Amino acid sequence: MSLVETTLALIPEPFRGIAIKHRELLKFAIVGGATWVIDTVVFLVLKTTVLDTKPLTAKIMAVLVATIVSYVMNREWSFRTRGGRERHHEALLFFVVSGLGVAMYSAPLAASRYLFHLQVPEVSLLAQEVADFVSGQILGTLVGMAFRWWAFRRFVFPDENVRRQVTVPEHLDELGQ
Repeated sequence: MSLVETTLALIPEPFRGIAIKHRELLKFAIVGGATWVIDTVVFLVLKTTVLDTKPLTAKIMAVLVATIVSYVMNREWSFRTRGGRERHHEALLFFVVSGLGVAMYSAPLAASRYLFHLQVPEVSLLAQEVADFVSGQILGTLVGMAFRWWAFRRFVFPDENVRRQVTVPEHLDELGQ
């Protein structure tokens, strides 16, 4: 049983029917959750080590790493039947949309630090860290994911059911096997 089928089996009725209808969104959310973990780990590691004085740079780098993983997972799993563009155009659009997403993901953290001055010495170290986490990892993620969901479906993977779900080697396909 696949991850999606296992997850769907855990959802009680009548919500299971809604989840099945929006399976693509569920897959996108799972990819988002996985890349959120990657983003969070990279952000916290960078922010507490080599980029301890540059949290915005750490956040941008973390989002970029997560975005690369996101492209592979979304193309090959979440939107595996969607397409409509040549692969290099699709990849370019994915990274352009994701670049705009980086700005959206980073905006709440930038506002928290530089507009509201939620940083040491204006606030305690604990308040700074909580504000960084909430603004960068929760608010930024929600804003960025909503934008990316819309833009991926609208611009990157615009056409439904254009890619084969099962790949058959050409020599077998020609033989009718």
